[in-house]
Amino acid sequence: MNTLHFLYHTTPGRLLLKPLTAPALSRACGAFLDSKLSHFLVRPFARHNRIRLSDYEMDNVQSFNDFFSRKIRDGLRPIDRDPEHLIAPCDGLISVWPVQGDTVLPIKQSHYTLPSLLHSKKLAARYQGGYCLVFRLCVDHYHRYCYVDSGPKSKNFFIPGVLHTVRPVALEQVPVFTENSREYTLIRTSHFGTVTQMEVGAMLVGRIVNHENEGTAVRGKEKGFFQYGGSTIILLIEPDQVRIRQDLLTHSLSGRETTVKMGEVIGHAKQA
Repeated sequence: MNTLHFLYHTTPGRLLLKPLTAPALSRACGAFLDSKLSHFLVRPFARHNRIRLSDYEMDNVQSFNDFFSRKIRDGLRPIDRDPEHLIAPCDGLISVWPVQGDTVLPIKQSHYTLPSLLHSKKLAARYQGGYCLVFRLCVDHYHRYCYVDSGPKSKNFFIPGVLHTVRPVALEQVPVFTENSREYTLIRTSHFGTVTQMEVGAMLVGRIVNHENEGTAVRGKEKGFFQYGGSTIILLIEPDQVRIRQDLLTHSLSGRETTVKMGEVIGHAKQA
């Protein structure tokens, strides 16, 4: 029995979940991972997760969190600049779900609703009949992310919560995306309507670091980064705005995630 199965599928394990998912523990872990004392973890972590260090800027890495939020070298994540192409905001494993009624993510026994995800019935109504795109980042992924398109953006809305892991074993047992700490902004785009771009923290992720508040989003510009742990980015797109790549839809219907990279085309504007 692995550790996550013990935590989410057994009574003793569930008793341990409350302190483990509390933000206070993530803050304590984050303080250590920010310190130079944590640097010794970098190379074993990279080796275990088969991370090719030559792809990244390593000169200013002083701590484990510096490494976890490392920048990739120029040219290794080209951004598709066609304004009618919807791009992936990050590296990750994508699932795509049509928003039908209130349901967002029909993952096994768990169902998440837009009002509970956003804490806003009014905003949730905007996306009925549209799409919810979920990008799940694992610890070996690049943990910086960009804006999916250009346009005026709202302030950042932060919803405090706990910090479950975002791995499937947890998604089966608890409504992770509506319990975890998360932050989102609305981007008024020219080709995809008003897009909500949300970051969701996960177990031992102490921080979601977004660089800007209200202002103007620029397609492909770095929006922010996560610090240690697996994480998730969610895009909400209004109805009749985008044609999602067929392979992504087909895989999602069969319960499979698809690997994508930041800047990759994942859909096309409906009017294109």
